[in-house]
Amino acid sequence: MAGNRSEPMVFFPWERRRGFRSIFMRSRARQAIAVVGGVVAFTMLARLEHQSSAVRATRAEISDTIAAVDAWRADHETGCPGSATDLVAAGYLAELPRDAWGHPLRLACPGRRDPAGFDVSSDGPDGEPGGLDRVE
Repeated sequence: MAGNRSEPMVFFPWERRRGFRSIFMRSRARQAIAVVGGVVAFTMLARLEHQSSAVRATRAEISDTIAAVDAWRADHETGCPGSATDLVAAGYLAELPRDAWGHPLRLACPGRRDPAGFDVSSDGPDGEPGGLDRVE
């Protein structure tokens, strides 16, 4: 009858077989993993915040340019400026509008979405015209 019943086996700590999981049970290994994980998380969050702040700055520059084009159109009987340099030359903008990545903003008149209006957009971080990361 003793053969059918499985009796619990008792191991001393030095007899136990060490596996990969036992490394994570040690205090210093857990601390090191936690520190590395924290650094990775902080780096990822910092990168995301930097990217989103650049998009917010670009959208603010786009809205300033839209206001300048609206003022131009009010003064010129709904005519569109030829380019953003016309807005600077006429005094509607202090300097040529650029996005957060240093690329000039694109002014399209008539616009793609509104043929009677205009579009102001940024090419985004990669600077490719019409790319997937553009900011409108």
